[in-house]
Amino acid sequence: MEIKPIRTDQDHRAALRMISTLMQSDPGAGTPDGDQLDILATLVQAYEARQFPMELADPIEAIKFRMEQQGLEPKDLEPMIGKRNRVYEILNRKRALTLPMIWRLHEQLGIPAESLIRQPALN
Repeated sequence: MEIKPIRTDQDHRAALRMISTLMQSDPGAGTPDGDQLDILATLVQAYEARQFPMELADPIEAIKFRMEQQGLEPKDLEPMIGKRNRVYEILNRKRALTLPMIWRLHEQLGIPAESLIRQPALN
């Protein structure tokens, strides 16, 4: 198969079909089929990023999602945000995150800083 840029929806569907076919054969890394799969996946990813951009999550929703993922309670956020009442103010959108809070949440929970910096949605 000749690999070419993905410019149209038709190109995209054809690339996805080829990826599906290649994945069924489970090619090894470094093999011609494995290289072709890697290149096609990269092209599809780039096309989808351009065609279907995803917005960053709302900061409070990102925090709540990470809490759910890791089984955290509001008290677990105290080292990053401050006293429990401050945590509840943040989670209930009564108070904005500060830059030090953003960095601590980013470093300790792995939440993308870009998501935490965004203006939260209003209730």
